Order: sequence, then C-alpha cells, then structure tokens
Amino acid sequence: MRNRVIFSLAILGVLAGLLAAYIFGIQRKPQPPVFKPTGSPYPTAIFANGIIESDQTSGSNINVYPEVSGRVTAVLVKEGQTVAAGAALLRIDDSVQKQTTAQLRSQAEAAQALLQELRAQPRKETLDIATAQVVLAEANVKAARDQYDKDRAAYDADPHSISKSVLDVAADALQQTVTALEVARRQYDLTKAGAWRYDIDSQQKTYEALLQSYESADALLSKYTVTAGSDGVVLAVNAVPNGYVSSQGAYDTYTQGQDPILVLGPPQGYLAVRCFVDEILVARLPDGLHIRAQMSVRGSDVKVPLEFVRVQPYISPKIELSDERQEQVDLRVLPVIFRFRKQGAPVYPGQEVDVYIGQK
Repeated sequence: MRNRVIFSLAILGVLAGLLAAYIFGIQRKPQPPVFKPTGSPYPTAIFANGIIESDQTSGSNINVYPEVSGRVTAVLVKEGQTVAAGAALLRIDDSVQKQTTAQLRSQAEAAQALLQELRAQPRKETLDIATAQVVLAEANVKAARDQYDKDRAAYDADPHSISKSVLDVAADALQQTVTALEVARRQYDLTKAGAWRYDIDSQQKTYEALLQSYESADALLSKYTVTAGSDGVVLAVNAVPNGYVSSQGAYDTYTQGQDPILVLGPPQGYLAVRCFVDEILVARLPDGLHIRAQMSVRGSDVKVPLEFVRVQPYISPKIELSDERQEQVDLRVLPVIFRFRKQGAPVYPGQEVDVYIGQK
C-alpha cells in the first residue's frame, strides 16, 4: 500500500513538471507600448529638457506676493480663471489700517480748517470789537481832557479854588487815556493785519505733513486688496480664507517653505518652453535663423513643433531646472526659449517636456 502511494505521487510529480514545462515554454507576444518611444525627428539634433511656462517677455510666470501681512479675509478668484488688469484677487484684513487712515484724515482736515481760519483773518466780529475799543479809548481821552481843562482853568483863575494835587491827578488821567488810545489803535492795526505770515506758513507745513501721512496710509490701505497687474490667467492659488500671508508669501506645510500667494500667467493662447541645453552641446546649437525644434510630451504621442524666440545669453547651473540647491556635479546649461500655440494640447505651465533641436 505504501509503495502504491509513493508511485502515485511520483507519477503526479512527473505530470506536473511536464505541464509546467509546457506552460512556461509558450511564446507570448509582447504587449504593444502605451505610446511610441520618443525619438529625434531630425537627422542630427540636440536633446534638451524643457519646462513649459507662460509666454511673455520674461518668459516666467508672475508670482504674486502681498506688500503687507495679515489674515486673508477673502480669495476672489479660482485657478484657471481669466482676470483683467486691476481686478481684485485677494483681500487681507485691513480693519486696523482703515481706522489709522481715518484718524490721519481727520487730523489733516482739522489742520486744513485751522489754516483756512488763519487765512480768513481778520474776522469781522473781531475787527468790530477792536474798532469799538478805539472809539471807547477816544471817548475816554475826550472826557479826561475836558476834566483836565476845567481843572486847569479853575486853577489858573484862582490857585486856591482847587489843590495842585487834583490838577496833577487830572493830568495823569489824561496821559493814561492817551496811552490807552494808542494801545487800542495798535491793537486795531494788529487785528486788521490778520494772521502773521509765519503762523500761516507753519500751519501750511503742518497741514501738508498730515495730508502726506494720510495719503501714505490710504495708499497702504489699498495694498490690503491684491490686484492683477495685467490681463492673464490664474495658474495657482496658495492662500486660503483665514490663513496668514506675509510679504514672503504663504507657508506651505508640505514643502515647509514660502510659496507665492498667487501665480498668474498671460492668456494661454500661446505657451513658452524654456529648454536647457547642456554646456558641452552649446557649440552644436544652430544660430537663431536656422533653428527648428519639436517638443514631445512625456507619457504620450503628442509632438508639437516649436517656434524659436531667443537664447538667454547666460549659462546657469542646472538647479534652475531641477530646483535642487545642492548638486553633486556642477552641471551648467544654456536656456533657449521657444513658443507654441496651445490649441488644446494637454500641456500646462510647469510641465517637463523633451525637446529636440535641429537645423533647417
């Protein structure tokens, strides 16, 4: 019985081995590639890595940073939205700055009112009082002179009719009223002349200083609303309501760095491709009149002809492409800028592509 079991197991092992040999010996057809591998469309060409970016003079996207810090109260745009120049993009809490601006405005208005008051002098009512004081002083002089003349006449007629001291008191009273009249007339002239020129100039400078402070505060208040500097498309929004932003941007917890609060690009009819040609291949780069190039989108069969724009005449480290601050090898590249019409191509700014540069 035991030998029969061993013999049966041996037969099953042989059959299993034959079956396995047959299965693994079958020739399987290779699966077709998902997309055709990238290849050069030109007989001789230079290969370069490229990054798609906005098509504008600088060739770069517009990174928006606020000029003030604070809590975000509203994000007014969304990614992919087309915006016009001057359109509000984001608002930052401006409650404190708004009150500061209002206070400085009130101070400037108060200084202006005081300046107008100085320029409007003399006030009619004040001049009327000064005139009345002159008239009163003249009346006092007339009364004092009449009294002195009477006393003098009596003394001259009979020195024993009044004492010499009474005559002297009358003379002193007349002199005092004459002096008081002179003071009243001078006070009238001072009042009629109005405010002193130096007081007006000082108040003018005070008003101008406060007005400039108000205008500065008002200009700063406008910075709490971030606006678009030109027509374009919102490519990225890195700020959220109730989040904190500063002049360095918004903190990204993933990268643990500061990102621009918004990234804008021009209208997406055209896009640019910034290629990075290895410095050892720069000598093989054709001149601008004879350059032709084609872009291949990685992971697809999309191939787009490119239009040469310019060469950025500065060879820079590869960190511009890799964004690595510590390179093991100091590899340097020459940026070459191309552009193309998007026309529905599945590409976006920031995407890496392969570029082949040939000669016409």
